[in-house]
Amino acid sequence: MQVAVERAIATMWDRYEEPLSLDEIANTAILSKFYFSRVFRNLTGTSPGRFLSAVRLHQAKSLLLETDLSVTEISYRVGYNSLGTFTSRFTRSVSHSPARYRALARAGLLAPSGGGATGPQQLLDGFRPASQLEGTIRLPTAQPVRIYVGAFRESIVQGRPTACAILDGPGSFSLSLPEGAWYIRAAVLAMDDPPSPLGQRRPLLVASSQVLNVRRDQVTRVNLIGRPLTPLDLPILLALPELDFSGLPKAGAAPFELPAITGT
Repeated sequence: MQVAVERAIATMWDRYEEPLSLDEIANTAILSKFYFSRVFRNLTGTSPGRFLSAVRLHQAKSLLLETDLSVTEISYRVGYNSLGTFTSRFTRSVSHSPARYRALARAGLLAPSGGGATGPQQLLDGFRPASQLEGTIRLPTAQPVRIYVGAFRESIVQGRPTACAILDGPGSFSLSLPEGAWYIRAAVLAMDDPPSPLGQRRPLLVASSQVLNVRRDQVTRVNLIGRPLTPLDLPILLALPELDFSGLPKAGAAPFELPAITGT
């Protein structure tokens, strides 16, 4: 079944600009659409439709960084018939509008910076931390890396994490979280010297947990192990290096504001 799902995912990457239906995607896996949807979710943690949307938004990020195409042109090139729909989904998934994401990248504000590891970061307002999550991450490499660990309500790495820790190498981290179900996701970026161009920067490794049930006033523990990306992994939509922005507050501080930057 995994081979069939990987074949369907390859179709998404090859034909993301087309109005692919569930029937068409399932046909590439040679499975009925109902059985295909169930197997796909079991292997990837999400639905075929959401996976395709993630592929399209990932490709949109690349086009924003690597071309001078307008946002409207890019929206059509990645399979959206509505600029408004594209903009709202991109903004929700990447944490910036398409124009702002491009402007930040061109201003150099999405590039990883140097410096030591930070503590846990509370990124979203409106949540009252109830408990502590204590974790470790191990890697099968000794090269210099920057590790971004985030807590998400869904399995897809999109939008700002509710809490985040940034590490300069494997080790321990701590996140303060509200009570509820959480997915812990990590992306490991190589600290190249000189750094890779922004559009070519891809995670060296990723790590993930099963859904964790955080309970009030209890310590939850998780151990992550870095591994190479596989075809079953969803694209990382959040612009992770932006979490390293020097204006990021420490836990408990007010939500941060990036400087006003204009651009298209």
